[in-house]
Amino acid sequence: MTDLTAAVERTALLTAALRAAESRREDRLYDDPYAASLVGDVGPVLLAEIREATFPAARTRTLPSTPDYNAIRTRFFDDFLQDSARDEAMTQIVLAPSGMDSRAYRLKWPQHIRYFEIDRPAVQDFKAERLRGVEPAVDHRVIAVDLTDDDWEAELVGAGFDPRLPSTWLLEGLLYYIPERDGRRMLDRVAALCAPGSRVAADIVNAAALTLPNMRGLLEVFAGWGCPWVFGSDRPEELFADHGFDVRAVQPGEEGADYGRWPDPVPPRDVSDVRRVFFVHGTRR
Repeated sequence: MTDLTAAVERTALLTAALRAAESRREDRLYDDPYAASLVGDVGPVLLAEIREATFPAARTRTLPSTPDYNAIRTRFFDDFLQDSARDEAMTQIVLAPSGMDSRAYRLKWPQHIRYFEIDRPAVQDFKAERLRGVEPAVDHRVIAVDLTDDDWEAELVGAGFDPRLPSTWLLEGLLYYIPERDGRRMLDRVAALCAPGSRVAADIVNAAALTLPNMRGLLEVFAGWGCPWVFGSDRPEELFADHGFDVRAVQPGEEGADYGRWPDPVPPRDVSDVRRVFFVHGTRR
């Protein structure tokens, strides 16, 4: 059985644990019947640590509610990908990284979609073992390569991706774990593979979320796992515009990114020194 030991892989197991927990709720925003198989032995431990930090027994919560955030994020990107897939001219979807994601299995996809998942070999092997015997609901292409490698684009093209055609990219749970220079390089690399009209979505925190004292409890958990948050942007629209994408950024709790679940006030964009997370979505110029 493949074992996941790298720090960044803990975040994939945590996400699976959060999705398994969400799927057990009566008011769930989605149903992921495969998440429970993908949490591994470590996932529940990671989730318990997050819950302990987020919902302290003896004091008021100051951290964002990770379970609610993750539920909203998953549903928001579910809807984004499904909306993209309804366009018959959009034939390619790419998840980079894919982690323990099971959208290729749990969602319905049109026949014209070719669905690519990029992640480290250990992650892909773990998922394949855990989902052995389960058939994807789409033309599913697995690319076992690290996104920090110099040749993952060639691996993607070799798996049947055509950069001359429109594509949809989801960069979920990625940008705040890599330094700004590497994040910008990633956006350049993705942009180079995107024909005009291609779509992109990602999540990113603001700069204050990396330093505010009331975020320390959550930041220390991720740093303790070896995967600290290191990059945030107060102007995500400008960040993506720098790399050829016209995007809109919406915060959980705002219209279209709430689903009746966000428990906290949403500060206006002109208010400083508050934590934020953005769901970015738009198109390649």
